[in-house]
Amino acid sequence: MAIQWFPGHMTSARKKAEETMEFTDMVIEVLDARVPEASHNPMIEELRLYRQRPSLKILNKADLADPIVTQAWLNHFNRQDGVKAVALSCKKPGDAKKVPGLCRALAPHRGTNLKPLRMMIMGIPNVGKSTLMNALLNRRIAKVGDEPAVTKSQQRFELSPQLSITDTPGMMWPKIQYDSDGYMLAASHAIGRNAVIDEEVAEFLAGILLQRYPDLLQARYKTDVGNMDAIDLLQTVGKRRGYLLKGGELDMEKTAMALLVDYRSGALGRISLETPDSRAEMVAQAAAAQLDNAQEPDEPTDDPRR
Repeated sequence: MAIQWFPGHMTSARKKAEETMEFTDMVIEVLDARVPEASHNPMIEELRLYRQRPSLKILNKADLADPIVTQAWLNHFNRQDGVKAVALSCKKPGDAKKVPGLCRALAPHRGTNLKPLRMMIMGIPNVGKSTLMNALLNRRIAKVGDEPAVTKSQQRFELSPQLSITDTPGMMWPKIQYDSDGYMLAASHAIGRNAVIDEEVAEFLAGILLQRYPDLLQARYKTDVGNMDAIDLLQTVGKRRGYLLKGGELDMEKTAMALLVDYRSGALGRISLETPDSRAEMVAQAAAAQLDNAQEPDEPTDDPRR
């Protein structure tokens, strides 16, 4: 099942962001370090490139991501024009305090009393924009929640006479192009639960974990996962946790949430769901499949009009 999620308020959020971009010097795009490209909103790129604004890409939640993979993503993004990428944990005040200096380096012509540097924080829901805002201002001004799309409107603040910052609502795009992106975003809790089936998301996540992080699974669940598939893993987790319904049937909904929470909280260890290489391979396979579908002949028919 393809996952799509575009709540109504995001249409107006995009329009407002487009208006604000004209009076912004640079964009701070907050990404989830575990899924950096999947959590990149192409509409943000479109808006900033149209206005020719530089971008500071913050790979947030870096403390939850695979550090080797994160470095590969930093190298990937830092090869792009007008982009500086850094890996941070916005929950750490010391990390957040690095952001203004990084922004000044990207827009050296701004940042004075006469020409303050005007920054704009953007990103998809639940990647940590509000956490970053609170750390930068050293007070709780942005509501932080464990559910996506907590912030619903823009807020502008003065960090100093030389720096101002605008916080924007989490913004998805109307159609997620790749099915795997939808599942990775759902697994990382960037998509509202009303748009997904937890069991399907957990099965997708289990497949990636078995392929890339079997040792972490084995350490967490104290079982050999060598010959397991995704369903086997979920059933093993559920049985070991005692998630049974009346009659002894496995509670798959509760089991799915257990695996998802273990991943989201970092209890499994430091995990990244995509790498630059896996991303390139996925996109290439999708393009090849699309080409094959376009070249398939029409089904034969007895209809004389065809």
